[in-house]
Amino acid sequence: MRARELARSRLCDEEEADPEPEKEDENRAMALAVVKEQQRRLQEALASKAAPSSEESFAINELNLDSQVYWWHDKYRPRKPKYVNHVHTGYVWNKYNRTHYDHENPPPKFVQGYKFEIFYPDLVDKTKVPSFILEEDKDSESNNGESETCIIRFHAGPPYQDIAFRIVNKDWEYSHKNGFKCTFDGGILRLYFNFKRCPYRR
Repeated sequence: MRARELARSRLCDEEEADPEPEKEDENRAMALAVVKEQQRRLQEALASKAAPSSEESFAINELNLDSQVYWWHDKYRPRKPKYVNHVHTGYVWNKYNRTHYDHENPPPKFVQGYKFEIFYPDLVDKTKVPSFILEEDKDSESNNGESETCIIRFHAGPPYQDIAFRIVNKDWEYSHKNGFKCTFDGGILRLYFNFKRCPYRR
């Protein structure tokens, strides 16, 4: 009997002793919260405190942050994109060329199309797709009121500046079957196009 009573008394003692560490943890947490709140109030008071007259020129001693170079400085500075361009040239064996030329003495080549590959790996806004527009070439000589060349301008947004090229001013073939391609994938804008072929007329 005594052994049972001793065991019960020990269990009761342990049950009564358990709540004390929990109370100590709660007290510590409350004390930490009070200290943090006091630190926050002290920081706010220091920040809002007016500077004495001897500290009016404190801002003069600030460092010029523009002189620092960040790791992303080169990545996002304004620049022209890198590109690879190809001019598709050739000749067509129409009646005129067959009459006046042969394979040993071929006709002069002319521009049949272009291939542009422009690289935009570091676009800031990756949701916007680069675009191109055709503009009138004011420096080009006009033939029957129509200039021989035009300007193709590519625009992508920061950090890339616009880039432009002078190309032959002719109508484009817009069918995929005839070589047209305009895609933007993997940071590369690809624009491939050929010009419409005009049939030979006497």
